[in-house]
Amino acid sequence: MKKVIAIIGLTAAIAANSQAAAVTVTLACGAVGQELELCKAGADRWAAKTGNSVKIFESPNLTNDRLGLYQQQLAAKSSDIDVYQLDVVWPGLLAQHFVDLKGKVPAAEVNAHFKGIVAANTVNGKLVAMPWFTDAGLLYYRTDLLTKYGYKTAPKTWAEMAVMAKKIQTGEQKTNKSFAGFVWQGKNYEGLTCDALEWVVSFGGGTIVDDKGTVTINNAKAAAALDAAASWVKNISPAGVTTYGEEEARGIFQSGNAAFMRNWPYAWALGQGDDSKVKGKIGVAPLPSGGARNAATLGGWQLGVSTYSKNQAAAISLVRYLAGPDEQKIRAVEGAYNPTIQALYKDSAVLKANPFFGSLLNVFTSAVARPSGPTKSKYNQVSQAFSTAVSDVLNGKSKGAAAVAKLSTDLARIKGRGW
Repeated sequence: MKKVIAIIGLTAAIAANSQAAAVTVTLACGAVGQELELCKAGADRWAAKTGNSVKIFESPNLTNDRLGLYQQQLAAKSSDIDVYQLDVVWPGLLAQHFVDLKGKVPAAEVNAHFKGIVAANTVNGKLVAMPWFTDAGLLYYRTDLLTKYGYKTAPKTWAEMAVMAKKIQTGEQKTNKSFAGFVWQGKNYEGLTCDALEWVVSFGGGTIVDDKGTVTINNAKAAAALDAAASWVKNISPAGVTTYGEEEARGIFQSGNAAFMRNWPYAWALGQGDDSKVKGKIGVAPLPSGGARNAATLGGWQLGVSTYSKNQAAAISLVRYLAGPDEQKIRAVEGAYNPTIQALYKDSAVLKANPFFGSLLNVFTSAVARPSGPTKSKYNQVSQAFSTAVSDVLNGKSKGAAAVAKLSTDLARIKGRGW
């Protein structure tokens, strides 16, 4: 009944909005993979229903670049962008600039989403944004090559993955010198924070900063995790991996030049495209364990309405529409974007397009949050300090133990300024 009421409410809101004077709403969309294309298509559907129009603001690919641009716009109280696409770790940092959607979006609509993601979007009781799609890190692998080299299942541990990657890489390089065992996000940016958090947690090294705000990174297991990752560089991963973001890793894997890849769910749909050299040869599994557990970093994006928008009613209508079940289903089927609405994980069309959504549901529901909650407005500084320390280890400038010790001191200094 609540679902029916929510859908009726959403339809009524769209209909009511269509009766008002038509306006143009500017929506900031990302451009990783199919993001921009699907964002435009969804916005066009809302525009057709309401009589309004949507102008798309194309955001940078890298999250750090996107955040910097958004902060400039918001600090200037610019009304140029009405609806922003927000990373799951940004609400605490940007809350003051966004409309409180609590009460403006019916509770039944809000409650259809995963509770943990709604909680991540709630700051001091204020609903900063509506969940749009969620993410968690996954291990992609070549099913044909595992079979070719005598492996029956995906690796369960990072050590096992390294052995498998080396064997496959050695064999494939006999005819393809550019073939790599494992590609991932090694560039010094937020993507490296995500990858490295997975390594550290999987080794039992904690979450950099715990839920109470205590810095926990300076421990032997965290150091071992970073040293293990450094051992992959120039061994099973190309030297250039320390410059890769999501799209660089995907490009290599999708062109048939890697055995394993760490990436987000969006890479699945693109890997099954007609232009993909590995179409029909891709498997997806949980990221390996370092001995403690499997760990996937929680990612995902939300839609928030700027307090500086001059078209807030229409902007809220657009957010409700894009975050609603119909649009989330389209994005899941066409682009492998994980819904934030739990009911869609039982939808037959969604599961047919993305078989792993069902089998790996636990990966998505138990993903590890980055420490944006306890570090609040200082999260960006914490993340930058962490990714820089990791980058130093990957590039041979430091060993794991020295890096986590120095990082602990640096984070204590940031904490001393209050978080």
